[in-house]
Amino acid sequence: MNITIVGTGYVGLVTGTTLAELGNNVYCVDIDEKKVEAMRNGIVPIYEPNLEEMFLRNIQSKRLFFTTDLKEALDQSEVIYLALPTPPGEDGSADLSYVLNVANRIGEMMTEYKVIVNKSTVPVGTADRVRDTIAAKTSIPFDVVSNPEFLREGFAVEDSMNPARVVVGSSSEKAKEIMSKIYQPFTNTGIPIIFMDEKSSELTKYAANSFLAVKITFMNEIANYCEKVGADVDKVRLGMGSDDRIGHRFLFPGIGYGGSCFPKDVKALIKSGKDENFHFQILEATEEVNTLQKVILSHDIEKYFGSVAGKKIALWGLAFKANTDDIREASSLDNIKILLQKGAKITAYDKIAEENVRKIVGDKIEYASDMYSALNDADCLLIATEWPEFKNPNFDLIAEKMKSKVIFDGRNMYPPETLEQHGFYYKSIGRKTIEKR
Repeated sequence: MNITIVGTGYVGLVTGTTLAELGNNVYCVDIDEKKVEAMRNGIVPIYEPNLEEMFLRNIQSKRLFFTTDLKEALDQSEVIYLALPTPPGEDGSADLSYVLNVANRIGEMMTEYKVIVNKSTVPVGTADRVRDTIAAKTSIPFDVVSNPEFLREGFAVEDSMNPARVVVGSSSEKAKEIMSKIYQPFTNTGIPIIFMDEKSSELTKYAANSFLAVKITFMNEIANYCEKVGADVDKVRLGMGSDDRIGHRFLFPGIGYGGSCFPKDVKALIKSGKDENFHFQILEATEEVNTLQKVILSHDIEKYFGSVAGKKIALWGLAFKANTDDIREASSLDNIKILLQKGAKITAYDKIAEENVRKIVGDKIEYASDMYSALNDADCLLIATEWPEFKNPNFDLIAEKMKSKVIFDGRNMYPPETLEQHGFYYKSIGRKTIEKR
């Protein structure tokens, strides 16, 4: 099939490349001319493991194309995916201006039947708004479908090629047939496609992400309580996760959730509820707890030293999670802000996310070329991202580089016993604190 993807951000680019990999001709549209030209030349604008290989393969196979001309792409395709940003407003509401603006232009440009697929994460009722916007500009038949994405950053290629399920919201039998054809390569291998109405489909995405945010936050609360009573959150986590009603995933405590999805989607669902005079009390509490959890170790650092003024802090990890360059709502940024305000000096290392942080923080902190040089004369080390290269470090070299053998671990990277053997002060999340020898 010929398919157009409007928007080449994280969701749009991964979706477009995946659909091309499934044998479709895919036309990706973006208003950024420099970005489009770079993609035509084989440059992937985001970091995502295994994406570049698939991206280049489909360009070379002449199944993946890039343009700034929406009309050109629209005329080529029967199915138009909207993968546009829906950033949160100050009140938490999702900004639909990008989606509705493109819907308006599609209504003005279309000359034959189209299926308009909302891939963006949007509030309940958006399909109706898109339908009304297009219908106000044309009498040509069309259908609007909700088809939310469930991609994990760092595993997006894996998730896109092997999804747990495909959710399609549509009231049109014709549109359902077309969507079934697109996803037939998945259903042929036993992956279910779940059809429902548009509103239920839109809510499914918000409900799924918000539930996972609640699960993470609950585990962080349990971890904090473990520290109060002397329990070990790792043992609690294993005991809980062995119950198949709960499962092991998303039970790892740390310094809060971040990224482009969970914070935004929780806020949007809270706001959508308020619009209907309904209060998501669990989600409001989740958001409050997560805000505090993200900087819990900064307060521990200050408590340990008495004052962080003039202290040099090494920071390992800037991305909100490993295997991505995404720093949106990253805990690292919250900790940097607090520690700088209190007079600390920070040297950070994250070879993937560094450039994105430079655009926001600039030269307020230093950037190390490798993980060990960040430690030179540091009073302590703060770990904010669970990059694989941090998992098995040379603790003797760490001790040699640092002024003090002090580690605050926001991702529970190491067994406390290991740090005890090496004579470190080691503070993690929900486990016993190791006192420095």
